[in-house]
Parts: sequence; structure tokens; C-alpha cells
Amino acid sequence: MKTRRELIVSVLGAACAAASGRLAGAGAPWDQDPAPSAGLPPRAGGAGGVHPARWWTPLPGSQVACGLCFRGCRIPKGARGHCGVRENQGGELKTLVHSRPAALAFDPIEKKPFFHVLPGASALSLGTAGCNFHCRWCQNWEISQARPEEVPASNLTPDDAAALAVRKGVPVVACTYNEPTVFAEYVLDVAVASRKRGVRTVVVSNGAIRQEPLGDLCAVLSAFKVDLKCFSERTYREQCSGDLKAVLDTLRRLAKAKVWTEIVVLLVPGLNDSEAEVRSLSRFVRDEVGPETPVHFTRFHPTYRLTNLPPTPVASLERARGVALAEGLAFAYVGNVPGHAGESTYCPGCGVRLIRRVGMATLENRLAKGACPDCSRAIPGVWS
Repeated sequence: MKTRRELIVSVLGAACAAASGRLAGAGAPWDQDPAPSAGLPPRAGGAGGVHPARWWTPLPGSQVACGLCFRGCRIPKGARGHCGVRENQGGELKTLVHSRPAALAFDPIEKKPFFHVLPGASALSLGTAGCNFHCRWCQNWEISQARPEEVPASNLTPDDAAALAVRKGVPVVACTYNEPTVFAEYVLDVAVASRKRGVRTVVVSNGAIRQEPLGDLCAVLSAFKVDLKCFSERTYREQCSGDLKAVLDTLRRLAKAKVWTEIVVLLVPGLNDSEAEVRSLSRFVRDEVGPETPVHFTRFHPTYRLTNLPPTPVASLERARGVALAEGLAFAYVGNVPGHAGESTYCPGCGVRLIRRVGMATLENRLAKGACPDCSRAIPGVWS
């Protein structure tokens, strides 16, 4: 039986191949992509795989220091960094997943979720193998916790991705599923190629990326969604092998760079759902990211290595949303509860409903040139 990720690759990969007009002989067709061998991912037609890394420093003895994330991996020759997708080859750092997505799909922008970015739009979504976190509740662990040679992948160059989005009439490419930080070179090249064709690029990230690569990406991205796992350094370490400070630094930098940012907090019962923690998190967002930054409180469902907990009670999500609004956030949402009123966008000025959503579908959008049609209050976001 195929896993969900394998179905995405095989079924949607074939559809994307047909849409993009790729031909056999220009690299393996998407629906005939060979399974990886026990080494690096296949490089059909030179379209992807091993590619020079951008952010690193040489060290004595042919070692290298990766400059992508908080880990700062020092990698000996022939070894890989913590994420498993960056390798020291002869004293030079290489990425092994450039142009090699392991998951591809066309899906609603609301699925990311972005609620203030082109409501109702579809996005060409892509992700590779690898991650710099190890979240116990990861929804895409089949690829995020795998090395590139352990999962099938398709060839999709940055130009291919941009051209495919144009052919399908899709206004957004979303780098998502695993962690875009670990394939940041690919993200950057996709964003540059897409911008030339009038297509926006957005990122769905854990936010644990260093200042230099983040700055390079901010210059070409349209929006950045950060999964703020919790507001506790201990929980970050124990549940995600992550680093809270690195994520908060990224949120501050995104605000300073004026890149449209949305935040998702997956509320996990007993781990990060206390009123005190939600209040502290909301105050940080209000004071250091911006009071009009959308925060999505989403429902947890048992998965991966965290199956002993129940789904988040809807009342916990409603309480978190109420706390965020009371602390001065203009846009707080309830997620993963299809049909809940907290999925929709309301005007902070007059309270009228502006965008009505059910699940991942936008059913009504009353915005008029980015403003409330009733009281003319500007609603921040990427609307065109």
C-alpha cells in the first residue's frame, strides 16, 4: 500500500508532467521517475540533486560550517549535516535536494494556512526530504525525517516550477511540507524564477533560519508563515529538538523586513495550551511582530510519535483565540475545525465579517481594494 506521500508523488507528479509539457529525453518524465538508489537521488538530465550550497564557511582540515540554521553544523569531509540533505564533498558544502521535490501538489492557499494572501487562490506546493527539527507530532514525517536517497523524488528545476505555475494559472508557488530552510537554495532560485513570470513565492517554515539566508529570501518572497510550536524553550527542546530563540529572532527579522507574516500555533493538549502560555505568546506577537499579524490556533490530532494524546478540544482553541484578541491581536483564527466561525476574517474596526471560510474553501470575500467596504478600515495582507 502506498503512503500518502507516495500517492502525492505518483498521481500529482504525473499530472504536473502532463501540464508542464515535459518530454522523455529532457530528464525522466514525472510519472516515470526512477526510485532512488542507495546513494544520492538520481539526477536525470542534470536537472537536480547535488548543487553547490550557498551559506557555508570553509574550516581547517576540509571541514565546513553550515550557515543555514541555529545548529551551525561543523561537517567533516564526506559527512552530512543534521538535516541529512547537506553534504561536505571534498571540502565544499553541497545540497542534495535542489530541484528534487519529494512531494508536489496543487492545493488551496488556505491549507498552508495563509488567510491574508490571495484568498481562494491555488498554490503549486512543493517540498523535499529533510528537516532541522524532529517534532513528535510531524504531519509529513515520511519525507521530513527521511534522507533524500530514502524517498522517491521528481525533477523540477526552478524554471520548470515557475513555468508550470504559469501554465496552470496558479499565482503562487509554496515551499512547504518538510522544512524549506534545508532546501533554501532551491527556494531562492524558485522565487527568482517565479518573480520573473509574475508568480509569487511563499514559505511555510518552522522559522529556525539564520539571519543571512533569511535576508536573501526576504528579498524575493511574498509571504512567510512560521509554525510557532509553543512559547517554552523546554518544550521546543524536548518535543521538537528545536530552539525557541531562533524562531523568535526570525519573527522579529521578518517584521523589520516588512515581509507579510502569519503564525500558526498547533495547540497540543497539556503541552502548550495553558492560558498563561497563550497570553505570553500573544503579547510577544503584539509587541515584537505586530498586532495585525494573523495568528492561527489549530487543532492537534494524534499522529507520528504523539498518539497518546486526544485531539485538542474545540473549547481550548476558542479560549486561545479569545485570549489573543483580548491581548490586542487584530486577527486570531481557529484552525482544523471546518465550519467554525473562527475560520473567517472580521473587520477589527466595525466587526463585520469580511471573508467567509469553511475548511480550506473561501466562500465569500467582501474586501474592497484591501479594505472593509463598510467602514473603510484597511485590512493588511497580500490581496492582489
